Amino acid sequence: MNNPYFSFPLVLIDLETTGANPNTDRITEVGIVQIDEQGSRSWSQLVNPGKEIPAFIQELTGISNEMVADAPPFADIAEQVLELLQGRVFVAHNARFDYGFLKQEFKRLDMRLQAQVLCTVKLSRKLYPAEHKHSLDALIARYGLTFSGGRHRALTDAELLQQFLDVALKDHGSEVLHQAIAELLRQPALPPALDPAQIDELPESSGVYIFYGSDDVALYIGKNHNIRKRVLAHFGDANPKEVQLAKRTQRLAWHETSGELGAVLLETSLVSQLEPSYNPPQRRIKELGAWRLAAKDDVLQPYWTPWAEVGSEPVFGPFRSRREAANVLNKMIDGHGLCRQVLGLEPKPKSMTPCSAFLEGRCRGACVGRDMTHNARFSAAMERYRFPVWPYKGAVALAEGPEWAPVLQVFDQWCYLGAINHIDELATLMAKPRKFELDVFKLIQKEFKKQGHKLQKLGEVNL
Repeated sequence: MNNPYFSFPLVLIDLETTGANPNTDRITEVGIVQIDEQGSRSWSQLVNPGKEIPAFIQELTGISNEMVADAPPFADIAEQVLELLQGRVFVAHNARFDYGFLKQEFKRLDMRLQAQVLCTVKLSRKLYPAEHKHSLDALIARYGLTFSGGRHRALTDAELLQQFLDVALKDHGSEVLHQAIAELLRQPALPPALDPAQIDELPESSGVYIFYGSDDVALYIGKNHNIRKRVLAHFGDANPKEVQLAKRTQRLAWHETSGELGAVLLETSLVSQLEPSYNPPQRRIKELGAWRLAAKDDVLQPYWTPWAEVGSEPVFGPFRSRREAANVLNKMIDGHGLCRQVLGLEPKPKSMTPCSAFLEGRCRGACVGRDMTHNARFSAAMERYRFPVWPYKGAVALAEGPEWAPVLQVFDQWCYLGAINHIDELATLMAKPRKFELDVFKLIQKEFKKQGHKLQKLGEVNL
């Protein structure tokens, strides 16, 4: 064996960073422990991130702006770090965080990192399923792990991982530990046309993923709190439909979100736009529109209005097609004893002739002057379908994600505009073209009812 823990060399890694987003935040410290048949070797280095370290991060890690001022940028140590990682299983606590940050740093330098990744959180859960907490702090408390440096310093935390492996080795033995690691590293067979590098890049975060087939046509769109785990589950599923989907898949795409709300909004919008063939069939929108009421000879009548022509006046809908709108109206007419002649939906004779529905007892006689409440009953029946006026003076938002780095999901006039990380980005977002989407509108209404107490008027947001 190459080491007591596994039959392949390991490299235990921990990073300290300026924040949680590998696209916008940078590394401030790297801690590495190499483990192989020759034993273990440690290496660490402070890194100048090229940007200010937020105060709360300085307090958490003990790494200040002054400490990294004279440290090398990542570009200066990239080759050394890559050499330390190559040919080894990449081991970290919440491994996709550290792996994602390093991949992004290397990508900026046109360098590539690709490795088998082992998460010690998952290893702890697998070996100790009766335990509820598996954070590094929980492992320290449970197993009496010791450290002399700062708790949130990179090398200190990397060395703590080796102590955890020692505990696992003592508790379970080499064979069980080896098997557990092997099972966590095992991946299902991938679609033959899919680039394995895409699998390597899948994040373990919340978001939406898309399977594309030939001609770059969307096959399936899904969401999950763990994109990587869910995508791999598709490829390990023996269900005939999943097997067929895997065979047809040639490319993956994904969009990370700050949480479940962002994922649901984005999935709903993308499914509506791309109409993927493996998703449940969507009710097609043939001609989005609504009813508008207007008086003719003192009688309220409905007028079909395409959604693009809807202005500030009250409308009732929206409906996916004129046919759907007509079906709703017909049921309303029959249910309330209304008259199609009076509503302008059937020809009206010059003389006051009763409609066929009156003769059958389904019309209360507005056509022959016997129904004085027709307007009121029609208006009341239509009220159920009144399109709600936007109840705010401008855009509003729901915050999602950690309190120290919230993401704002922004809405205006029943449209989802997108997500911003800072209020300074609002003007750019508001300037983008917007499109009303019926399914998204219904989702927004649902979320506002559920989370209305959390809504923020953007003029009052202070990030």
